[in-house]
Amino acid sequence: MKTIIAACSQNLSGSRASIQAALRTLLAAPWPSQRDIRSWLQLLSVLQWVLSFLLLGTVSLLLLIYLAFTSFWPISALYLAWIIFDWDTPEKGGRRLPCLRRWPVWKHFRDYFPVKLVKTHDLSPSHNYIIGSHPHGILCIGAFCNFITGSTGFGEMFPGIRPFLTTLAGNFRLPIFREYLMSGGLCPVTRRAIGYLLSKNGTGNAVAIVIGGAAESLSCRPGVTTLILKNRKGFVRIALQHGAYLVPSFSFGENDLFRQVVFEEGSWMRSIQQRFQKMMGFAPCIFYGRGLTSVRSRGFLPYARPITTVVGEPVTVPKIENPSCETVDMYHEMYVRSLLKLFNENKTKYGLSETDELHIL
Repeated sequence: MKTIIAACSQNLSGSRASIQAALRTLLAAPWPSQRDIRSWLQLLSVLQWVLSFLLLGTVSLLLLIYLAFTSFWPISALYLAWIIFDWDTPEKGGRRLPCLRRWPVWKHFRDYFPVKLVKTHDLSPSHNYIIGSHPHGILCIGAFCNFITGSTGFGEMFPGIRPFLTTLAGNFRLPIFREYLMSGGLCPVTRRAIGYLLSKNGTGNAVAIVIGGAAESLSCRPGVTTLILKNRKGFVRIALQHGAYLVPSFSFGENDLFRQVVFEEGSWMRSIQQRFQKMMGFAPCIFYGRGLTSVRSRGFLPYARPITTVVGEPVTVPKIENPSCETVDMYHEMYVRSLLKLFNENKTKYGLSETDELHIL
């Protein structure tokens, strides 16, 4: 018996010593610093956003189709009935949730790049506005962060102004994704949706439109400051019809977030992209960014480059129900001049040189 007790005591002592050694090793190992934790939180916040925009709609659609052929088919049937009932909501102001704008993850999203909003002039809540957002970039990250999330202080800088951001109408036909978009304050880039916000939603509305659209994304690459704007005049006509002031904005650094394979004008690949864009509304860009594990690896996450969105001086626009082409051209020219002034006054402050020019096509 004494032998057994002695053996047990030795085993316990050995186990205790092993545990103590393991604890010492664990405590001696380097723990993640607060900076490392912040970096990972920022990376994960960007990851969830990219996955949401690239995959949420498609995955949700495929899932509902799959469920329709299983015993869970009532889920698909009920959601289809809901979409039919709720079909016009995106074009009637949507269904925004203020809590989503205050979601803490957006602060990590902002700090990853980081994104900054700069105000140059006040916007009166007694008017409505159309904010022209330039450039498009690949994923319009600057526009989303500033006008959809509250992380950059839009509400504090422009009290009484409710920002909205327009995107492709087809996105609001995708299940689940449409709810996600509307909850943030996004609406279709259609005359009906924009007209509703400017005429039937009171005053203090600021509808941000990425004027260059999908066509502009095809020329997006670091160091390029080319906008497609010369023949984009529909937003000016809508502004005149509703008496909404035109506000230029420019996101410096937007084109530096991804690398893109740019095909020359006239090439067969560029022709395919342009035809696809005309049919589907968006352009299939071949781009890459950083990977999840390393900055040096390639993946679909944007590079951490600073984005500074400068909101310029409003162009006063009268309300003309049926503006002539000459009137539209005049206010379009005024808007372009205001945008060029904004760009030239701020380019050297935010990463560009004095010789860099804004090219408008």
